[in-house]
Parts: sequence; C-alpha cells; structure tokens
Amino acid sequence: MNKRILFFLGAGLLASLVICGQEKAAAISKQAEALQAKLSEWRRHIHQNPELSNREFKTQQYVLAHLKKLGIETQLLAKTGVVGILKGGKPGPVIALRADMDALPVLERNQLPFRSTAKGEYLGKEVPVMHACGHDAHVAMLMGAAEVLAGMKADMPGTVKFIFQPAEEGAPGDEEGGAELMVKEGVLEHPKVAAVFGMHIESWIEEGKVFYKPGPFMAASDWFTIKIKGSQSHGAQPWKGVDPIAISAQVINALQQIVSRQEDLTRAPVVLTVGKINAGVRNNIIPEELEMAGTIRTFDTAMQRDVHRRIRQITEGIAAANGASADIIIKNNTPVTYNNPELTQKIVPVLEKAVGSQNVQETSWVTGAEDFAFYGKNTPAVFLYYGGMPKGNEAAKAPPHHTPDFMISDRMLYNGVKIFCNLVFDYATLP
Repeated sequence: MNKRILFFLGAGLLASLVICGQEKAAAISKQAEALQAKLSEWRRHIHQNPELSNREFKTQQYVLAHLKKLGIETQLLAKTGVVGILKGGKPGPVIALRADMDALPVLERNQLPFRSTAKGEYLGKEVPVMHACGHDAHVAMLMGAAEVLAGMKADMPGTVKFIFQPAEEGAPGDEEGGAELMVKEGVLEHPKVAAVFGMHIESWIEEGKVFYKPGPFMAASDWFTIKIKGSQSHGAQPWKGVDPIAISAQVINALQQIVSRQEDLTRAPVVLTVGKINAGVRNNIIPEELEMAGTIRTFDTAMQRDVHRRIRQITEGIAAANGASADIIIKNNTPVTYNNPELTQKIVPVLEKAVGSQNVQETSWVTGAEDFAFYGKNTPAVFLYYGGMPKGNEAAKAPPHHTPDFMISDRMLYNGVKIFCNLVFDYATLP
C-alpha cells in the first residue's frame, strides 16, 4: 500500500475520531445540563445536613444509596468514605474522580432557605456545623458524574472509581482520616488507578469557569505548637518572674522575619501565621506558661525544611536570652498539591471542549492546602478550581471560604459534571 493511501486512511480515521469525540461531548453536555435541578437538590440537601470530619455518617448513606440505585459497585473506606466502581463496556484505563464530604465547625450567617442549623461535637465541645468550603457542591457534582457515566456505561472506556472522601479538613484529635487514610487503605489499588482528578469550587471565581496550574499548585501545610515556660509572678512585680507573654511577642515578630528577610521568595512563596495564643488566668498574674499555635505554608521542600529549622533556632534562642525555655512541635500535615505537568497540559483541550475555551485559564500559586495532595504522591493527578461566584459579582468582595458568610452559586454545577465525564472518555486518547 503506498504512502498516499496510508495518509488518506490515517486522516480519515483521525477525522472519524474527532467526530466521535464531538458527538460524545455533545451527549455528555446534554445529559449533564438535564441534571441541573437534581444537582441543586443534592447539594442543598447536603448543605442543610452537614457533618464534621470522620462523622459523615448520613452523607455516606446518602451517597451510597445513590450509587446503588445506579447499579454501581460500592466499597466503604476510611471510616465514613464511599468508593463507587463502574466498569465500562470498552477496554481502557482506570480513572479516579474525587470529591470531599466534610463540613466545618462554623455558624452559618445568611437567610438561605436551606441554611444549616446543625450542631456537632468537636474536641468535646458542641459546635455549629456548616459547609463553609463547598464540599457539598463537590459531592453533588460527583454524584452527577456517576449518574451520567452509568447511563453511558456501554460506550465508556475502562473503569471509573468515584472517591467520596471524608475528613479533608483534617481528622479530629489523634484520629486518622482523609485522603491519606484512603490511600493507606488501598483506594488507588485493586484495580490500580492510572490517574486521579479532583476539583474545588471557589467563591471568588465566576461560576462556570475553570482554573488550572501545572506543577506545584496548592501549598504544603504544616502545623506548629510552641510552649514557652517562664516563671510566675505578681503582675505588679514582673522583675520577680520571667514573662512568657512578653517573650511570645518577641518570638512572633522574629518569626515573621523568616518570611520577609530570610527566605528567597523569588523561588517560591512562604507563609507563616500564628493563629492561636493561650496563657494566663487573671489580669494581675504573670503566668508560668504560654502556648501558641500556627501554620506554615510552603511550595518547596528545601525551603520547608529551612523554615522549620529557623523556627526552632529563633524560638529557642529568644526564650534562652530571656531566661525561659521553649518546646517546639512541628507536624507535617499536608504535602504540596502537585499537578502532574505533562498530564495537566494534555487535559487543557478536554477542559476547553467541556466548558468552552473562554472559561478555561491558567492560574498561579494558592497558599491554601488540600489533602488531595496524598493521591498525587502515588499516582499522576490533577486538581482544578471551579467557579461558584454568581456572574456579575466582584471577586474582591466574595465571602472567603471557612467563614460564616461563605456562599456559592449552584446554578452551573453541570459544568463540573461535564469536566469529570469528558476526562473519563478522553483520557485514553490523550496524546
């Protein structure tokens, strides 16, 4: 067969694949948009019935019932997690899609008819509970993807794992939980997953839009606790004691110079925040001890280690210079959320096909953290940001995540469904 015939045969095959892909995308789009009423219903039900990390018992049953209704095989992992396994009618890879399910100890402050009035227990205290980070929307979008893909099972290549994950916000106390426990219990094995995709709805990105970033995307999150031990005295006679409160002020100021004077921020960002201080029982008593706690955010492993070293060196030095002692505990909480660069670039056309090229854009570093990072340590992974801000609103005025005023629109959750489903169908044919 001559080269010219081979060329035309190859061109014809490519054209037919393109047409087939367009037809599949159109079918996904139609079904996803038809689900919008259900998506809002699911999201609002979950929003009105939020549950804290590792306590997502009702949410687990809600998701489980949905998957079983669709005829999807299910597994229970990580205490309150759910995994659905859907085998397609055509050969192909195993793709995992992930949504997190837990809420936060936050009191919702709005007049939405589906606002949360739920209570829960956190570290022994009764607290209000609210979906103040959009996990309710994540669950709804993945439930929608499961419904669309189950209906297209005969044409679907490979296998999909729907990961409904608990405790993204962190398991309480000393409990295990979240993505790290899901991975430990084998969510990426049996069958082995080729790639993992997830997304997070954002209150400051216009609804319907998708942001991506190859490489380091979201920061590693470390937690630190510093205990300064001085010597108790009467507040009227500070010279007879060693004041840990005054020492803590010096420590906090010095720690900020790690960021502003000691780390090369042209290499990668660093954030160091003291978020909690506890000391003393009375206004005229200098206490013996003080405890402060905070978080460190980094994108570079060498810089992360250097920040840890400097925190210890500075704190111990200041304490010793003032006649006190210091104990420092630094806990590695969440690694960097790293988007496989090659895979990220390859899926950009898939995102554009799903939601339109005008709605897809590359973004920059995010100093928030995500335990989705644990999937990426083991398997090629991409994590995306999806918009939830009503059109016409200003990003600068959007209520932040983890606050009582957090709010998102659920009018375009179908775009999230489109993204998930197109990734499943197109992954096997990526260049």
